[in-house]
Amino acid sequence: MGTMLCFSDEVWQECAYDGYVWKFLTNDFIEYLQSKGVDDIALYMMSSHVGSRVMKDVKLRLQDDNFYSLLDSMKGILRMVNGVYDTNTERLLDPVPSDYVSVASGVAYEMVQGALVRWSEVGPYCRPPPTCVLLHGILGSRRNLTSFAHRLVEGFPSWQVLLVDLRCHGESTQIAQRPPRPHSVESAAEDVLTLLGQLKLFPEVLVGHSFGGKVVMSMVEQFGRIGSRLPRPVQVWVLDALPGEVRAGEAERKDHPADLIETLRRVVLPLRSRATLQEQLLQAGFSPHIARWTTTNLRPINGDLGRGLAWTFDLAGIGEMYASYEATSLWPFLRHPVAGARVSFVRAEGSNYRWAGGDEQRITALGHNVHLLRQAGHWVASDNPDGLFEIMAPSFGTQPDLHMQRTSMLRSLA
Repeated sequence: MGTMLCFSDEVWQECAYDGYVWKFLTNDFIEYLQSKGVDDIALYMMSSHVGSRVMKDVKLRLQDDNFYSLLDSMKGILRMVNGVYDTNTERLLDPVPSDYVSVASGVAYEMVQGALVRWSEVGPYCRPPPTCVLLHGILGSRRNLTSFAHRLVEGFPSWQVLLVDLRCHGESTQIAQRPPRPHSVESAAEDVLTLLGQLKLFPEVLVGHSFGGKVVMSMVEQFGRIGSRLPRPVQVWVLDALPGEVRAGEAERKDHPADLIETLRRVVLPLRSRATLQEQLLQAGFSPHIARWTTTNLRPINGDLGRGLAWTFDLAGIGEMYASYEATSLWPFLRHPVAGARVSFVRAEGSNYRWAGGDEQRITALGHNVHLLRQAGHWVASDNPDGLFEIMAPSFGTQPDLHMQRTSMLRSLA
């Protein structure tokens, strides 16, 4: 048992570092948060899911002498914190520096920053570093793209990447005030635009995988309703998604998202183990990859594995979102894009999304690019991250960092 500082009786004092410390810190820090008018964050922190995760992270990070991160107490946006205090700097420390919750937009997010990220401050103005927004697909979460986000900032260390759990997905489902219906491509895009407004960020690059691809196009389309030209150029990357009709799966519809959603609706909860779900999906005809991946969307009920597993997502809301994905057409946007937007598509060589009917030719005829990513299925960021990085790299700078070039060379020789 060790000791750590916590806020109690209006003073910072040592308290026992054992299983009760999270309770002490939560109770005391809830009052601190409420005094700042952020009750929603306080309620979110009180959930056992967040508490157990933060507690585990506290134990690890308190062992790191190099870890010092200032609490971001901006009203409406607050890092998930536990009240640890550094007596030397007289600052609050944040055990989960990259996790945020946005009250206004109702979505959870995190920022992955390169080693050379600096915020320039000139007079009363503050210019943020170049920013890329990276959005996941249906039934996914921001965790699916974390590894690729780190790859991007390793190659371009002056950049930062904003990862978002779209509405009805990931940790966004744990927020007290969640976004209202309808759950659609357009409303998901509105959430991210609201978040960017709160963060006072205007990203240089927007990247969306699958469902997220339509979301990033919708973001630019909605921004274009305000004016005919963007304040500055924006590169939009659509990863293995088409602007109009959705054609997913083989002729027998294997691994079709609509079929997967319907199958998951019939799963009886709670589940005893992830293996149980995997076996059910295999018996239903889904591929081993999809069956394994879907199990990552389970979590212990109230943090207690003994009570079984439940979904991390809002399945009913996701069903609405996927129906919107199939119905939403962004062809009008591609025919008349807002000035300043550059749109590029990445087509996976082994994709289960059918690029048929001349869609690729229509896209290029409208002046947009389509890049073929070889040795990759629909999960482009995990199937061939090096190839995807090389395709997208010109959007981030002339050449990636020398360290990344050497790393890529070693990977190619392995």
